[in-house]
Amino acid sequence: MAEGIVLDGLRILVVDDEPDILEILGELLSMAKLIKASNYSEAKKALETQEIDLAVLDIMGVNGYGLLEIAKNKNIPTVMLTAHAFTPDNLARSIKEGADSYIPKEELSRIEEFLIDVLKARRQGDSTWKYWEEKLPSSYFERRWGSTWQSSNKEFWDTFRSSIKARRDRESK
Repeated sequence: MAEGIVLDGLRILVVDDEPDILEILGELLSMAKLIKASNYSEAKKALETQEIDLAVLDIMGVNGYGLLEIAKNKNIPTVMLTAHAFTPDNLARSIKEGADSYIPKEELSRIEEFLIDVLKARRQGDSTWKYWEEKLPSSYFERRWGSTWQSSNKEFWDTFRSSIKARRDRESK
């Protein structure tokens, strides 16, 4: 992937309480300088003391939302990565609390694409969710959660989709 050059040498914090996930991330993101953390305190220390270009945070087991707040305050692009917390509520919460993307662990093999999309969107001043919605359309979530998955938080999802559509419309002019 030609765009993979974007991640070369970047300092990426990867946080997960599952050692095998950290190992897989190490292989998938070998072009970057990975800082691995397996718990909240290790990750918090890294966020507070090291230069980090991008963060990939598990939600469960490591207090991913607490880490997201720290990363957001330092303007570090942050991607939430999850399996157990893969729910409509956690997706909405990730968006509301400032995550740049949300990746189900079953899509882990595509993480480089997602990270490149986040960085590209940020550099262009776009919504980081623009490319995400193209890669994981509503139909992906409907297969997982059923066709009414957005109904419990309809106003939020309508606003979310409208904001992405408005940005696309502005770009096409």
